[in-house]
Amino acid sequence: MPERLVSNTPRQDDDALELSLRPQKLGDYIGQDQIKTNIKIAIEAARIRGEPLDHVLLYGPPGLGKTTLANIIATEMGSAIKITSGPAVERAGDLATILTNIPHNGVLFIDEVHRLPRIVEETLYPALEDFALDIVMGKGPGARSLRLRLPPFTVIGATTRYAAMSAPLRERFGIVHRLEFYDQVALEAIIRRASAILHVPIDDEGVRALAQRSRGTPRVANRLLKRVRDFAQVLGDGSITGSLVSEAMGQLGVDALGLDSMDHLVIKTIVEKFGGGPVGLDTIAASTSEEADTIMDVYEPYLLQLGFLERTPRGRVATRLAYEHLGLPMARGASPPQPTLWDTPSGTDQ
Repeated sequence: MPERLVSNTPRQDDDALELSLRPQKLGDYIGQDQIKTNIKIAIEAARIRGEPLDHVLLYGPPGLGKTTLANIIATEMGSAIKITSGPAVERAGDLATILTNIPHNGVLFIDEVHRLPRIVEETLYPALEDFALDIVMGKGPGARSLRLRLPPFTVIGATTRYAAMSAPLRERFGIVHRLEFYDQVALEAIIRRASAILHVPIDDEGVRALAQRSRGTPRVANRLLKRVRDFAQVLGDGSITGSLVSEAMGQLGVDALGLDSMDHLVIKTIVEKFGGGPVGLDTIAASTSEEADTIMDVYEPYLLQLGFLERTPRGRVATRLAYEHLGLPMARGASPPQPTLWDTPSGTDQ
């Protein structure tokens, strides 16, 4: 699958940009207001008691700021942070090396925590509960277990697949928050902040146009801003306007709602080839020459959030909103519009 400009998964060229735009304090973090309030209270309480913050689990779609929030928590706690990921910790010995090097009240951030190998996960349990590491010395009948005490620390786990985590691992996190997609107001604030950091002038119409195309995701907003900045510097005077955003997005194949050519292909396949549905996922995949899992995990979520698709027991159905967006005549029996992600506030815990 080719890299998509509007994908919320990280790309190689995002690294330097995200680091430069990443807020360092909780007060600078835009959106997710209820989560910020709850985390601020938890941090203050931990400071008063002189204890490490309880273990934190952040979950939700990619690109919403889980890694940024983990770094902010460490900064607010005045703690050093070590960063790793589930796939990188292949053996229990790898985890032991990491844990024994965490300072007192330090923070260990594990990205993609759902991908920890089972043997590593089981080694992590006593560390999370008792700040201890159980090591087996030797093999066979002569083997013995040694418990190594660890200094108090906080584990922050991040995952895009909460359900893929085992129940015992989930239950060992005392603070659990789901990050929600951002609303228009929050995205506009993020774009204004990013443009100021990048020293790119942008008018209100340009901010609004970029936010509408950002798919509720700060990572996408920053990526689009970066691309439009290129157009502004080459084709204009360096300033971003609403008309420039429309021209740049047209050249890049991104429409007014942030849909790209593949999103359009999925919808048009359902509407034009199968009368609006219902049609099975495998049939859509065969008709678009794309993997079924890719359609379900990458393309469908945003179309469902916009209310353009509906999942039924018989298959996928295009809604009236999809027909209206594409400018196509309604098929008989097409579904009525569904609420979109813009109708709900950001930062709601579930």
